[in-house]
Amino acid sequence: MARQSKYPEEFRRQAAALVLDSGRTLRDVGRELGVNHETLRNWVDRMRQERDGGRASDLAADERAELVRLRRQVAQLELEKEILKKAAVFFARETER
Repeated sequence: MARQSKYPEEFRRQAAALVLDSGRTLRDVGRELGVNHETLRNWVDRMRQERDGGRASDLAADERAELVRLRRQVAQLELEKEILKKAAVFFARETER
């Protein structure tokens, strides 16, 4: 019987995507999220296999490089969007005082 993970599937997917798309190291992301880097490595390897499932060989090297660049850019923009959302909430609370 497989042991149930203490991390939800969505969390694991987002953590792995953060490593793959942001270009940050496993250790940095793991430290930030409070996850062992080896555990995170397993999640990243699984996501790489899912993403590459036969499609990677269909892409030319320059297309693959552009895809990586775009995924990193999307991850960065999503992170910036989350920061701006939190800042908006903070400033909205400050103006209510």
